[in-house]
Amino acid sequence: MDEALVRSQVPGDLVDVLGVEPVSSSRAATFTEAFLKNSLHRPARHDLKSMLSHKAVILGYCRPKKDRSKRTSRRTRGLNARQKRAMKIFQIRPEHQRYELFLPLHQLWRQYVLDLCSGLAPTSSPQFLQQKLMKADFHGAIITVVRSKCPSYVGTTGILVQEFKHVFKIITKEDRLKVIPKRNSVFSVEINGFISHIYGNKFEQRSAERSAKRFKVRGSIDL
Repeated sequence: MDEALVRSQVPGDLVDVLGVEPVSSSRAATFTEAFLKNSLHRPARHDLKSMLSHKAVILGYCRPKKDRSKRTSRRTRGLNARQKRAMKIFQIRPEHQRYELFLPLHQLWRQYVLDLCSGLAPTSSPQFLQQKLMKADFHGAIITVVRSKCPSYVGTTGILVQEFKHVFKIITKEDRLKVIPKRNSVFSVEINGFISHIYGNKFEQRSAERSAKRFKVRGSIDL
């Protein structure tokens, strides 16, 4: 339908038939503006006339902000080093410092090393076994101090119960807990007749870090 026909005035012969009263264009514009003012909420920052001059009015929408204060962290924090020392987590109680209590751990370690080194066959390459043992976990192994700059450590034998970055903690057959520094010490480990030597200067790392490190085969200077 033509827009001019819609906006045109009602013919005079139809005024009585339709029962409407023709109004002038000025009165119609005044009525329209008054109707829109009453129907629409007056915005605070915009002029109503400038908004009505456009064909389309875009309503603004803003998403509600999330309350970050109520959001809890999914990742829980563990204890720091000071809290662990205060709680004595890494200390073995005197009643638990018994050699026979750690013999099952030694049996598990022997089976672990046999599986790691493919059974320790006599035909196995020494370089292959060396690379495997350098990354192995020695908790439960029976180690012996064969050389050390401190003569009192030489000959000490026991089950390794704790390994730290710089020390080994072993339980002897006399049920005594010994702390042996890795630096300037050489240890021996025996598995099914195969004896391997551990140079403590090369082992000054945590067991978890050592398992992911790539070692290079180099000669070692004797103590």
